[in-house]
Amino acid sequence: MSSIVLGVSGGVAAYKAALLLRALTESGHDVRVVPTPSALHFVGAATFEALSGNPVTTDVWADVPEVAHVRIGQTADLVVVAPATADLLARAAAGRADDLLTATLLTAHCPVVFAPAMHTEMWLHPATQDNVATLRRRGAIVLPPAVGRLTGPDSGPGRLPEPADIAALAQLVLDAGPAALAQDLAGRRVLISAGGTREPLDPVRYLGNRSSGLQGLALARVAAARGADVVLVAANVDGPAPFGVRVERVGTAEELRTAMRTGAREADVVVMSAAVADFRPESVAPTKLKKGSAAEPSSIPLVRNPDVLVELVAERSAGQLVVGFAAETGDAEGDVLAHGRAKLARKGCDLLVVNDVSDGRVFGRPDNAAVVLGSDGSATELPPGSKDSVAAGIWSAVVPHLG
Repeated sequence: MSSIVLGVSGGVAAYKAALLLRALTESGHDVRVVPTPSALHFVGAATFEALSGNPVTTDVWADVPEVAHVRIGQTADLVVVAPATADLLARAAAGRADDLLTATLLTAHCPVVFAPAMHTEMWLHPATQDNVATLRRRGAIVLPPAVGRLTGPDSGPGRLPEPADIAALAQLVLDAGPAALAQDLAGRRVLISAGGTREPLDPVRYLGNRSSGLQGLALARVAAARGADVVLVAANVDGPAPFGVRVERVGTAEELRTAMRTGAREADVVVMSAAVADFRPESVAPTKLKKGSAAEPSSIPLVRNPDVLVELVAERSAGQLVVGFAAETGDAEGDVLAHGRAKLARKGCDLLVVNDVSDGRVFGRPDNAAVVLGSDGSATELPPGSKDSVAAGIWSAVVPHLG
């Protein structure tokens, strides 16, 4: 169990802090909420105390014998400030200590994550951008805000990332350290495919695979948190998209092929993590095929789908990096890595992420492990961990290959 300080500053998005608090405590962490006085105009102290099981105060004069304004930061394993308003970012960058939260930030020796939330004009203002740059230079993690509906009719960058994304990234920092969210993809355009394609047989049935898309979602979430401009081509993926990620939803291999080839024209990095069906029915029945009917087929002719990864490699622009995925099992012809190296040579991509999917591993599970093979002969082993942790390892293997 880790000790987490959840700082809450005074913006309307403070109501989401209660959801984030619940997610962190349900993961087994001990969470102490430290709000600013203005935050309590949006969510009362009783709510935070009930959800955390810990006392809530805003000023340095409470619990004076405990020296709380020093002790809370010193004993924390992680500090997360969500929402972090423009005012809070400015006070943190200036080193102010005029309430319990800013005093805690000055005494924390652990990683600190800020999740900004404010109107677009405030986020884009040079003063805020300077404050963000200052905090990042000092080692703090400042997540990019989500883009979407703000207070009232306004929409744009400045929306608080969803609590589930913040909780996942907080866990990633606890597991892998602050380097997992380094801003080394800032300014990079990333295209990622995720999920599994489905090839219709009739209006009801399809040929598909077991890919849930969870690893692709993690890749998109971590890339966005590391500063990338991310487009996710999602094939039959359930659940909301990660914050800061533009999504194009597809169903079949041909739809995914079109979306990836089009999106790759503007991308610096292309990641093919989706499981694309190798075959599709030669024809699609216009009505449901019923057992015992005259239309019941005795066999289903299949045709081969195009190899999207090979096409992306053949069409890549100068300096573009193409990353493939291989879900493998060992057999009489070789082990998982032998099959992975053969596939890397056959596909021609720059990097290939190899998963051992034998014995029901990987698909639909929250954890993963992989080996990243490089066309230069390198092999980087990513130990078992959450899919966000594996995603961070993949991006750390990608970055050195970027021009």
